[in-house]
Amino acid sequence: MFRRKPRPLDTAHADRRARRLLQRAAWAVAVFVFVFLAWGFVWEPGRLVERDYTIALPHWTPQCDGLRVDVVADLHTGSPRNGVDKLDRVVSELGSSDSDVVIMAGDYVILKVLLGKYVNPEVVAAHLKPLLAKKRVYAVLGNHDWWKNGARVRRALESDGITVLENRGAEISLGQCRLWLVGVGDLWEGHPDIRRAFSAVNDDMPVIAITHNPDLFTKMPGRASLVIAGHTHGGQVNLLPGQPSVRFGHFIAGPIIDHGRLLFVTPGIGTSILPFRFRVPPEISRLTLRSAARPQ
Repeated sequence: MFRRKPRPLDTAHADRRARRLLQRAAWAVAVFVFVFLAWGFVWEPGRLVERDYTIALPHWTPQCDGLRVDVVADLHTGSPRNGVDKLDRVVSELGSSDSDVVIMAGDYVILKVLLGKYVNPEVVAAHLKPLLAKKRVYAVLGNHDWWKNGARVRRALESDGITVLENRGAEISLGQCRLWLVGVGDLWEGHPDIRRAFSAVNDDMPVIAITHNPDLFTKMPGRASLVIAGHTHGGQVNLLPGQPSVRFGHFIAGPIIDHGRLLFVTPGIGTSILPFRFRVPPEISRLTLRSAARPQ
């Protein structure tokens, strides 16, 4: 027996088929790249989602059970698809929510972001001011704020009524709920002083600690029922199913339990360096805080 040699016609047909497959693959790759870039640079940075979280906390009193807290961070006003018009949308959504208080976890301005335009803190504060007519707002500063003159950013926020908690605590009452809000300076640039920040806490009321960089969480005292942070932008890019809470040893997004202690990292609103988000949309995080001792 012998094998018949392929005829020239068979070879030409196979070549044409291979070229068609390669062309289709090339088109598929080109379409995928276009969609990926359009999604990440154009569509997603312009979105704004509101996501609800229910968190069961230790050291939480019945009077504070069900407290509603809106959290935003990394406004980075001036990053592409994230100008003052987007800031006005954020303020409108925060003002119309049923939250008891708004917590802002730093980075209101930008240092450098591709195609971004710097917006000074006085403008940012002026656009935040309408929120003060409806909500109490507490804030800390982030590394970008310090890089662009943290003292100026703080003055701008405080002049329009926002309470900035840099290494200090404040006792607040929200209806029947009384608690401490403790702000700790940014890990990179804010000269964090945890001892000083907690020095006023002298009773057994619940404590929420606020800082910009979540890597400071492990140094926070167990006295804090919850630590709230931003800074990470949720990683900005997520190629895997779900939303990772920890990546390469760093806290990234969402509620995180570490050795029985609780951290919440909001994915933030804007972008830095590259104005790109993929499957990590800009988010207003709405927290409902309940006692771990009570059934959910």
